[in-house]
Amino acid sequence: QVQLVESGGGLVQAGGSLRLSCAASGRDFSINRMAWYRQAPGKQRELVAVITSGGSTNYADSEKGRFTISIDNAKNTVYLQMNTLKPEDTAVYYCTAFLAQAMAVKSYWGQGTQVTVSS
Repeated sequence: QVQLVESGGGLVQAGGSLRLSCAASGRDFSINRMAWYRQAPGKQRELVAVITSGGSTNYADSEKGRFTISIDNAKNTVYLQMNTLKPEDTAVYYCTAFLAQAMAVKSYWGQGTQVTVSS
């Protein structure tokens, strides 16, 4: 059984920074790609950024230049560095991992971590 554990959320003032982490634990898997999504109150969950195990990245337009996704394959951990945060970045941030297991790719979700940006 694979688990994703997120950390690093919290309350920050506008213009501040936070770094989210998400560690995958379990047995017999390799990372295909990992991503961060977020869901604000009353809104649909949306993609923030995605990274492959090889380091290729893609970002939502609104986060380009402010957020940086990175991965440590040795630790099975993905990070999201968020700078110049805005009140509209307030949301629950979810980590998802697409893992290769037994000749198939399976997806897993973390429990979410709250990010609140005050104005």
